[in-house]
Amino acid sequence: MEKDRYVAYVGTYTHENSLGIHIYDLDVENGSISERKMVPISNSSDVIVSHDGRILYSIADEGVAAFHIQEDGDLKLINKEWIGGMRGCYLELDDLDRYLFVAGYHDARVSMMRLNGDGSIDGIADGVFHKGMGRCIAERMSRPHVHCVKVTPDQQFLCAVDGGLDHIKLYKIDYSAGALINHDMLRSPLDSAPRAIRFSKNGKFAYVLCELKNEVDVYKYHVLENGNPEFEMIQAISTKDPKENEICSAASMEFSPDGRYLFCTDAGINAVLVFGVDQETGKLTLVCNSRISGEFPKAVAVFPGGRYFMCLNHDNNAIGVFSMNYEGKYFLMHGKPVKVETPNCVYIHKLG
Repeated sequence: MEKDRYVAYVGTYTHENSLGIHIYDLDVENGSISERKMVPISNSSDVIVSHDGRILYSIADEGVAAFHIQEDGDLKLINKEWIGGMRGCYLELDDLDRYLFVAGYHDARVSMMRLNGDGSIDGIADGVFHKGMGRCIAERMSRPHVHCVKVTPDQQFLCAVDGGLDHIKLYKIDYSAGALINHDMLRSPLDSAPRAIRFSKNGKFAYVLCELKNEVDVYKYHVLENGNPEFEMIQAISTKDPKENEICSAASMEFSPDGRYLFCTDAGINAVLVFGVDQETGKLTLVCNSRISGEFPKAVAVFPGGRYFMCLNHDNNAIGVFSMNYEGKYFLMHGKPVKVETPNCVYIHKLG
């Protein structure tokens, strides 16, 4: 029986030897990656693959770009479109691949891009700039910065995580008109700097990673009979090591493919934390917290099967692969780090 084949698309900043999206073949059984080629594109801050597996979308200086995924995982450019603002930092799709949503860190813009049936980008459907002032004089907390956008599991709302204003704006998605309608707001603790939001596989729980407060806030999520979304906080769990006195900075988080574990990175002490996820209550329990021998772990991705994960270390230009022992509550580096300049984001894709 033929084994499943996987590739990892790693977006990089355009710098020295990194000029686009690097394509790696994954050996899921042995926990290794090998680079096959690089597809040129300017400053790929984030990448995402359509739900039908045909199209890869990437952020670029020009806005956003669409690529057709070839049978072997190679990428063929379809088109590029401007997003109506500065270069974005995060991408999201609705479940039917009708729209591509873009988060803008630099200009605090949320963009909604129309998609055609062939996967090409049709242009701007709508766009909203966040406005306001933060509580801190530091640049990243004095004004709006949209770090992440995520469609709710019911596909009705778009969550726009604003780390500069300490809240998550909730937009009602009008799919027929191609519009974002300001609907509600989820306030995070003051000076917490929310950075990312993820939903559990069953759609019942939401997880918000806070960069400055260094915690994951866990919420029950559902839509009320009147159509309003409800977030009920049930837990706030620290991403700090109580034995550490160094400055921590929560950076990214992703679930394992089975949804039973949540992996978080800390760019302050260069560590990865692994939490177990209670499938009934949604609450988190720390499994392990270890250094990763790299600098600024900007993104993490768990291999299919959950035995290995990869960590993108932006500041020392390397990707580390680690083997995970859930029962023993530890992970170990697996082989030598793979060199790549300024890695930003990663998406693991199953071929075929």
